[in-house]
Amino acid sequence: MQNLNEFFDNYPDLMKADGFDEAIVGVVRRMGGLMAICYDTDKVIEILMKDMSYEEAWEYFEFNILGAWVGEHTPVFLESVVL
Repeated sequence: MQNLNEFFDNYPDLMKADGFDEAIVGVVRRMGGLMAICYDTDKVIEILMKDMSYEEAWEYFEFNILGAWVGEHTPVFLESVVL
């Protein structure tokens, strides 16, 4: 198993969300072989809450992170559910 930096060295087109490495849960593949980094939404919110309230973190996440399109390798965000 590769470490995070070694993995991304092999896939330089993947787009990372700065400051959220600890929220990475993996990489997803899309039709056509396109790949994107997958982040755990709850962990992203926890990281944001170091500097803001829960409500502020959600607002910031939805507008500035989730709402940002940076091309076909734009990161994706996983929301866990209990089955």
